[in-house]
Amino acid sequence: MTWSIAQVARMSGVTSRTLRHYDEIGLLTPAYVGDNGYRYYEEEQLLRLQQILVLRELGVGLAEIAEAIDSEPSTVAALRRHHARLLAERERLGVLVETVARTIAELEEGGDTVTPKINRPENLFAGLDSSQYEDEARERWPEQYAQAAQAQAGITPEQMETWQRDVTAHMVRMAELKVAGAAPDDPVVLDEVDWNYRSVSRFWKPDACAYTKLGEMYVNDPRFRENYEKITEGLAEFQRDAMAAYARARLS
Repeated sequence: MTWSIAQVARMSGVTSRTLRHYDEIGLLTPAYVGDNGYRYYEEEQLLRLQQILVLRELGVGLAEIAEAIDSEPSTVAALRRHHARLLAERERLGVLVETVARTIAELEEGGDTVTPKINRPENLFAGLDSSQYEDEARERWPEQYAQAAQAQAGITPEQMETWQRDVTAHMVRMAELKVAGAAPDDPVVLDEVDWNYRSVSRFWKPDACAYTKLGEMYVNDPRFRENYEKITEGLAEFQRDAMAAYARARLS
């Protein structure tokens, strides 16, 4: 049986543009191209696409995905290896669930104060892995992605790990301010958001409009929203409103 690129896009949730990009880089070549110029896929290509998407979920980059798939002697062998990685990821996510639950408990134990009690700060980061969305970012924001990739090339793995931890710590500090009842445009909140803006600017420097839209994405994209909501309910909206207030007050 054969499926058109539009059908594959609908069933997989991958955009037609992304499928064409995968073809262009040799990651997923269609079974054939019709006289109408449309790409068509068969079962072999669907199985390969499944492997690509599984590895994307595991945070593997596109170049590494191609190497990993092509190095396997058979589809079954590849799927067995991916299954083992998924089991390991399930275990990691279990640790992450416990991490978030512990953080919530410690924040609630501290009460409605500006600095709720965090007994062991290192526990905030157990199970966290922020390596994801790379090819989607390249597709949606090519110019910003190129700037960020160039900036990231000069950062060591140790520096990146420190930055990732600082980002999570910023989210917790924003949660503390929200729990304390601070308004999004409170100067104390804007000072905290300034850290976020400077952090983002290490990779690409948004203007007031772009920074406001970035904050909106934290709410509108369910994956980003979930990261904030894991810390405290309503944090994504609070972060968005604070970033918009920062853009109006300090970037306009």
